[in-house]
Amino acid sequence: MIDPILASLKIASSGITAESTRLKVVSENIANANTTGLTPGSDPYRRKTITFQSEMDRLTGADLVKVGQIGTDKTPFVVEHDPGNPAANADGYVKMPNVQMLVEMADMRDANRSYEANVQVVKQARELINMTIDLLRS
Repeated sequence: MIDPILASLKIASSGITAESTRLKVVSENIANANTTGLTPGSDPYRRKTITFQSEMDRLTGADLVKVGQIGTDKTPFVVEHDPGNPAANADGYVKMPNVQMLVEMADMRDANRSYEANVQVVKQARELINMTIDLLRS
């Protein structure tokens, strides 16, 4: 078994990496919230989703988090009447992305808080390591 402080650093760094990827996915969804298809009747941007999974680190025995899969949300598209849009079908309806800004903002806030919590763990572990080194010097 490796030192618990080093194990906590590995766990926190895996969380930082996973939440960073989650923030990237959420940002992409927000950026494409109004991206329609290029041709009449074509599908617009489809919201991306992310899943996490647990992975055992054999060296430390710690459960790390990693990105499981980046997929797409299968919920139906919203249809709006906009005859002037280049993506409108013959009846003037346009398929809009299945991105809900409220959901994306909540996901972004949650991912940001988790990211910050993991950064705090890294800072605390570094502080404990520095305190240990100072004690050994005395």
